[in-house]
Amino acid sequence: RFDALQVGVRVLWEIKTHRFDTYPDFIRERTILKQMPLLLEERDIAAACGYGFVIGVSTEEHKAALLYEEPTLNIVVTGCKR
Repeated sequence: RFDALQVGVRVLWEIKTHRFDTYPDFIRERTILKQMPLLLEERDIAAACGYGFVIGVSTEEHKAALLYEEPTLNIVVTGCKR
């Protein structure tokens, strides 16, 4: 279920490559509402197995929207442009 394992530090990653900053407000809201339950579930699974959990997103806007919903998420802006 996870996109990457950071070897040596026991961290699982979920990478989101959405071009979130280009979405209209309605689509941004729908995207966050769809992602949030899955991300929280993945964080819980990682923790239950003794791993940290990091979410990689492409834009600062995506990070801000996720943190607005759940400020305890560990999110890194990767800058990935797919």
